[in-house]
Amino acid sequence: MHELRKDILLGRWVAVLSESKLPSEYPKMPFNEPSEENCIFCEGRENETPSEIISFRKPETFPNTPGWWVRDLPSFNPIFRIEGDLGRRGVGIYDRMNGIGANEIIVETPYHNKRPEDMGLEQMIRLVKMYRDRILDLEKDTRLRYILIYKDSGICAGQQYTHPLTFLMATPVIPKVVKDELDNAKQYFVYKERCIFCDIINEELRTGERVVYETKNFIAFCPYAAQFPFEIWIIPRRHCCSFTEITFEETEDFGLILMTILKKLRQVLNEPPFNYFIHTAPNMVPRRNHWHTLGEDFHWHLEIIPRIIRTSGFEWGSGLYILPTSPENAAKFLREVG
Repeated sequence: MHELRKDILLGRWVAVLSESKLPSEYPKMPFNEPSEENCIFCEGRENETPSEIISFRKPETFPNTPGWWVRDLPSFNPIFRIEGDLGRRGVGIYDRMNGIGANEIIVETPYHNKRPEDMGLEQMIRLVKMYRDRILDLEKDTRLRYILIYKDSGICAGQQYTHPLTFLMATPVIPKVVKDELDNAKQYFVYKERCIFCDIINEELRTGERVVYETKNFIAFCPYAAQFPFEIWIIPRRHCCSFTEITFEETEDFGLILMTILKKLRQVLNEPPFNYFIHTAPNMVPRRNHWHTLGEDFHWHLEIIPRIIRTSGFEWGSGLYILPTSPENAAKFLREVG
C-alpha cells in the first residue's frame, strides 16, 4: 500500500508509492548541450561582460582580465537593483515597495565544458568561499532581508546559459518558503527546546537508511518526506544558523561533499537537470521581538532538487506531492555508486 508521510519542518504531506521507480525508469530530461561558441563567460572574453564585482584569480593578474578561477558579476537584466530606497507604501488594502536588492552571476569556472566538481576539491573550495564572501558583503546593507544562493542546471531547471554558473539574489523581504522554515523551526524549538534540524540529523544517523554520504562535518541524506524523487539535503553536523559562519575546515568538507553528491546524481540519473540552493539565516537587522532564538532554532543547509518528473495539477492544487521513488531506495541507489 502507498503511504503518506509528514514533513515535520514544513508540516506538508507527501505520498510515497509502495513500488519505487528505478533510476532508469525516469525519462531523460533535455539538457543544454555545451557550446563554447559566443559564450561570454569563458576566459578571454572578460571585456564582453559587466565589470566584475570580485574574483578569485592567479597572482599578478588583474580584474576583468584572464587568469581567474571564480568570478562574480552583476546580472545583465537585474530584477532587483541596489540603487534607491524601499519606498514602502499602501495602495488601498495592498502593500508595495520598490524592487531594491541585488542580482549577481557567479561564474564557477573559466572553462565552458568543465564543471567545478570535475576540477578537483580546490576549485570547489573556491566556489564555496565565493558564496560565503558575497553573502557577508551584502549583509552589510540593512535594506536587504534575505540573500539566496541558487543554481539552475539544465533546461527543465530553468538554465539560461550553458556555462557553469551560480546565481545570487538579495531581496528586501524574506521569501515565503524560507519564512515557513524559520517559523516552523522556531515553533519546534519553543515546544521541545531543541533544534529541529539537529533532531533530523540524529534520526537520519540513527537509522542510516536515507543517508547518502557523510564527512567529518556534514551529512547528506534524502529527506524522509522529500518533495521530489532523489532530493538531497546537505546539513552541517555542528549547529549553526548562518552559512557565513562556516569554518575553514568545514569549507573544505562542504566542497568535498557537494562535489561527491553532484557526481553521484549525474551517474545514477544520467546527467539530470537540477536546482540547488542554500537556506541560511536572514539578514539579522535589529527588530523588536525578532531573532532572539534564531541562533538556537535554525540550522543552515543546502537542498538539491533533481528535476526528473513533471508536477501534476493535483500536486499544484493540493500541495500534496507524490514520490515515485522512496527516499530509502533513492539513498540506496546513490550510495552504491562511486
